[in-house]
Amino acid sequence: MNAHVSFRIDWQLMTSKYSQMDSAFSVGTLHAEDKSFEVISAEWVNEISGYAYIFKHIPTGARLMWFACDDDNRSFAIAFKTPPVDHTGVFHILEHSVLCGSDAYPVKEPFVNLLKTSMQTFLNAMTYPDKTVYPVASTNVADLENLMSVYLDAVLHPAIYKRKRIFEQEGWHLEADEQGNLSYNGVVFNEMKGALSDPDRVLYDSVSEALFPDTSYGKESGGKPRAIPELTYENFLDTHARHYDLSNSYTFLYGDLDCERELSFIAQRFAAAEKRDAGAPNPLNLQAPVLPVPCQVRMNTTADNSSVGLGYVLGTPDQRNKMMAADILFDTLMGSNESPLKRAILDAELGDDFSYYLSDDLAQPMLFLQLKGLKEGAAQKFRDLVETTCQKIATEGIDPKKLNASIALAEFNLRENDQPYSNGIEYTLRSLSSWLYDDARPLDYIRYEDAIAYVKELADQKGFEKLLLELICNSKHAAQVELVPTDEGEAQEEAAELAQLRSTLTDEDVEKIRAEVEALRLEQETPDAPEDLAKLPSLSLSDIGAGRERPAGFEVEAPLPCIAHELDTHGIDYVYHYFDLTRAVTFEELPLVGILAEALGKLDTASHTASELDILIESNLGHLSFFTDIYDQDTLDQAHPAFIVAASALAEKTQGLASIPSEVWSSTRFDDLNRLKNILIQRRIAQEQYFVGAGHTAAQNKALTAYSAASRVNDALAGVGFYEYLKNLLANWDERASQLAKDLDALTRKMFRADNVTVSFTGSAQSREAFWQAAGDLGLTNGNKSQADNATSTLIVPEGKLQRVAYIIPSNVSYVGLSYPNVAHATNEQQGNWLIATRVLGLDYLWNEVRVKGGAYGVMFRNSIAGLQSFVSYRDPALDATLDRYVGAGSWLSEWTPDADEFEGYVVASVAGVDAPVPARMLARRQDIEYFNHRDPERLLKLREKILHAQVDDIKELGSTMPQSYDDLSVVVFGAKDVIEASKLDLEVVDLFGGQEN
Repeated sequence: MNAHVSFRIDWQLMTSKYSQMDSAFSVGTLHAEDKSFEVISAEWVNEISGYAYIFKHIPTGARLMWFACDDDNRSFAIAFKTPPVDHTGVFHILEHSVLCGSDAYPVKEPFVNLLKTSMQTFLNAMTYPDKTVYPVASTNVADLENLMSVYLDAVLHPAIYKRKRIFEQEGWHLEADEQGNLSYNGVVFNEMKGALSDPDRVLYDSVSEALFPDTSYGKESGGKPRAIPELTYENFLDTHARHYDLSNSYTFLYGDLDCERELSFIAQRFAAAEKRDAGAPNPLNLQAPVLPVPCQVRMNTTADNSSVGLGYVLGTPDQRNKMMAADILFDTLMGSNESPLKRAILDAELGDDFSYYLSDDLAQPMLFLQLKGLKEGAAQKFRDLVETTCQKIATEGIDPKKLNASIALAEFNLRENDQPYSNGIEYTLRSLSSWLYDDARPLDYIRYEDAIAYVKELADQKGFEKLLLELICNSKHAAQVELVPTDEGEAQEEAAELAQLRSTLTDEDVEKIRAEVEALRLEQETPDAPEDLAKLPSLSLSDIGAGRERPAGFEVEAPLPCIAHELDTHGIDYVYHYFDLTRAVTFEELPLVGILAEALGKLDTASHTASELDILIESNLGHLSFFTDIYDQDTLDQAHPAFIVAASALAEKTQGLASIPSEVWSSTRFDDLNRLKNILIQRRIAQEQYFVGAGHTAAQNKALTAYSAASRVNDALAGVGFYEYLKNLLANWDERASQLAKDLDALTRKMFRADNVTVSFTGSAQSREAFWQAAGDLGLTNGNKSQADNATSTLIVPEGKLQRVAYIIPSNVSYVGLSYPNVAHATNEQQGNWLIATRVLGLDYLWNEVRVKGGAYGVMFRNSIAGLQSFVSYRDPALDATLDRYVGAGSWLSEWTPDADEFEGYVVASVAGVDAPVPARMLARRQDIEYFNHRDPERLLKLREKILHAQVDDIKELGSTMPQSYDDLSVVVFGAKDVIEASKLDLEVVDLFGGQEN
């Protein structure tokens, strides 16, 4: 493993212009045009194959780091230390609000304008428990500077001091209906109502509050809905003035940049920063140890969400090696069902599922343990079980094979660095995990090679047992909280509070509230002045350059059908096995396939117990997963589902990559019914969390079942249909379990056949050859079916049914979905136009109508290649009003009149979406999807050309093809009971989680 890594680094040194032997800057030198930045340190960092330069802005004390490396996906970020002192969510509201206009860019939504017109590969802002971060990324230097300019002006010169309505829109305001009933509204207010509808989030916050009663980590940085209305505009402004000061800031640059130029760019804006007469920022104090005093938090949720949480404070962020050892220790003990602590907890049957979470990006890192589906009276038993089991493990010793497997997996994950966003954003966040607390430690969480060496030595010296005793058994800083479901909760408390407030108001007071809301609406609806919009920086079509080259996959000769992707994966091989389900299962068997995907890899095989298999996988593979996907989705009446077995490994571990997946699919034993039940209860819980946390996606998927065979298949594999099957199965477990085991075993024999698989391999040609030498035919045979039978589809998908249904979920907000077919007007020729229209609708009409005015946290319009179209909202306080706004979209689009610059910006941003850089693993997977959908290999290039040649009238004409009414279309809602019951729509109402039994 180490020899391989050395090769990778040496190769990069030979080909990169950033060399360990050639530092661009020397310590103590001054830089930027005004010489305001001094180099504090310059260090070569193997882990990024580049230099990390630390600068100090002399006039203000601002800190800046440049990660200098050969990456064209460049990034910038500015962060501020923002520890809260209460639950009002002031820093979260500020994060939203500063992006609503600034001195240099006095428009209402410059953030949205950037999304409309930029080539950005990342553009966001994030509030954490003790910091707020504003990161951007782009492959275009001019675009990155545009993003930097807007973001720096936003944080340093926001319009919040001149426009109180920003605070009311993004934070909170009162509204009064025709009867004078009061309600709260606001984007952050509604976002947090949704976020804190999640029992897991509520329990985590409650444990944090018990662990840190006197410091910032005991406060909900996002804001609690009951506390958000306590925030005044004056305190809001004061908080910004005290914290958004350059002396409290951390700035990051990443990638292949002319750093001297960018430092001058930043220095010019730093020099213009307003000197506000404000007090000191909130201190980030350390909490003195507290011992656990069992307590309860009550929440309006379903009975099966009863749970208990334990928290342990682990140390301080300057103990990087210790925190990595702790991460590995907890994976060893709790990372899978077969890990010793988790297995002991599951076997004790004190609850349904157990999970843990390590927060190591805090001044006081903490471990959070949670037992869900808690049995009555089991809270204290859970804590006792955790601590006695840990004591027993520490005394008897940790299984060295299991521990070494966890170390191998941690090392793989660090070297792979597989993140959903650019490397620069990842390194920014990692750096803040230590730099925020100690100016002398900016790279602790970037470097990992020394920490890996430390944990290996610790394992050899039996140091993990001592660490376990220290962190858990002998902890002096811990907490215990039980979450108790109730019939009433914050919604009822909020209603009572508002009723009390109303009783103190006169009719004149209520009219003033209405007038204030009307004034807010007027400001929201008033267009930005053309001269102000013209101040926003933008790109032209001439700035975007040629499309990004993407090496295509190709078919190769192998023992089984194989697609090859020869991409630079830094010595990691990726294999996807695609098993065709259309010739293996019936529609009625699809839920069984979903269960199979959940069970494989977690049960005994013919050669290994589940625990041994767990160690085998972690020791040899980076990951092994089982899931389904559906192809031939470009037409409504076709569905080609596949069962996918995905695995990755370092190139030198080819043997395991070839043998372990096939062992699992060919010889898993399903007769351990207790283990199988544990697995399926965990899946039920995860499915319910999906409906509550991602109800917008669930709503769209269910609505589309009316029109699409692929959507009906997906529903049976992983959607509401699957969930209802699973819930019924668990409710009748004793009667059905034995037959289920037989059915799963039979299913594997039907599915996993040599004539039913295509393999995709991503890595070098040499690695691919080694893989097939080790794999042979993967132990697959053609089964008992004749060749003629194998060519016949067994999957007959039933006809669709119009969906008009509202699913009640335990939430304070809703997710509203509307779907319909528009096949005749969404042909291949129109896909480029629809891509632009999707961006226009999402960032203009829907953003203003559903998010800004309606208060939803998010809203989207989606168009598929097959011509299926959907509107979905996210954490939405409304239902009927949202649907009315959806069906106004077409008329609005028909009347849309952008000027030339605005339209060109949409074209630039749409092309950038096609051109965005993609990691090798993800690129290969996307190419597989194109292959199995039988799409033209030149599709994306042709799509790009269509976007570039689009005209305004082409986009406007699409509006007339969109619905004006939703009466005969699929409407699916996942949402709050009171919102659904207040709706005037004739929807079937289903209590989705009702009648639950295990």
